[in-house]
Amino acid sequence: MNTQEQPLMPRKEYLKQLIAWREKHLIKVITGVRRCGKSTLFSLYIKYLKQQGVRDRQIISINLEDIEFEHLLDYHSLYRYIKELLQNDCFTYVFIDEIQQCKGFEKAVDSLFIKNNVDLYITGSNAYMLSGELATLLSGRYVEIQMLPLSFREYLEFSHASLDNLTPSFNRYLKQGSFPYVPMLEQQDSIIRTYIEGIYTTILIKDVAQRKAITDVTLLERIIKFLGSSIGSPISVKKICDTLISSGRKVSVNTIDIYLQALLDSYIFYKVDRYDIKGKNFLKTLSKYYIVDLGLRNNLLASSESDIGRQIENIVYLELIRRGYQVSIGKLTDKEVDFVAKSQEGLSYFQVSASVLDENTLKRELAPLQAIRDNYPKTLLTLDEIGAGSNYEGIQQKNLLQWLVTD
Repeated sequence: MNTQEQPLMPRKEYLKQLIAWREKHLIKVITGVRRCGKSTLFSLYIKYLKQQGVRDRQIISINLEDIEFEHLLDYHSLYRYIKELLQNDCFTYVFIDEIQQCKGFEKAVDSLFIKNNVDLYITGSNAYMLSGELATLLSGRYVEIQMLPLSFREYLEFSHASLDNLTPSFNRYLKQGSFPYVPMLEQQDSIIRTYIEGIYTTILIKDVAQRKAITDVTLLERIIKFLGSSIGSPISVKKICDTLISSGRKVSVNTIDIYLQALLDSYIFYKVDRYDIKGKNFLKTLSKYYIVDLGLRNNLLASSESDIGRQIENIVYLELIRRGYQVSIGKLTDKEVDFVAKSQEGLSYFQVSASVLDENTLKRELAPLQAIRDNYPKTLLTLDEIGAGSNYEGIQQKNLLQWLVTD
């Protein structure tokens, strides 16, 4: 990532997390899709540290995608370079950006971790960095901060939009997506489309195809488009395979599984499993998938007004993840709850609908929540302003835009 192309706009919630973990003997691992703002977060945090009196000699900052640090792509070289700059009389804050570029990086990280007075922060754009040998080496010794592109509240702040009329901003947010640099661009569709296409191509080639040695990029793109058009729908690997075969493409379930995992590892898509509310166990079939950014989706597919339900469901899922919930799809006999959100306080249930002004639609959306026999909070989120604030036997109806900016 190039921090020069992103002004240092605040990412307050993520910055708070880094500050909370400062000088704790844990490796801070920031993960997330490319261009979501990980490098900028480092810059914000370094600025904060200097304001707190930390001196320049205490800060080592390395971006392994910058040609300036190309000589550090070997873990021996990376370790030696950092070791020579460590301070003996005070903490040294070490920042390594896009660490997955360094082959065998986990060995360097492990050796740095065991040193006194080293506060270590790393980022990566691929989940594989937290699997396998690294997870084994560092089990219990790291904390992961999962970073996403802008929330709607952040988008309003970045674009200096008025809070008095949220709808125009929300429509832009739906259309343009939530990558942090988008609000800074000249607001022309062609410019924004070109920028998002660039992000998509980089993710596709660097974080998926090259990382997983995938040679059939055409097949990969077909799977991406299938998932993008099916957000919020139950999907199995076999269903994807059957769809491609029916269109004349020869492919195996195993290949689809590998490609799908590569997409999840690069944080383009998130997989959400179904949860049996009554039986209190997770179901192994028919998960749902949500995309990290609707701008990416719109770049791949022609969206339409009839698609608004899928789009806002996607936004609610990402917002729940931002707020720290563990999210699943609720299954209750023949009914489905859009989201079961788990936190330390317990469960919360969410149903999402574009509009419930039609009485039959309202009944249909309330029915799954009404069938749940517990006292955890239940919320119906819609774009309607009429009816917002209504209470249906403990089920709160809220306007989605207000929920996104105030709750």
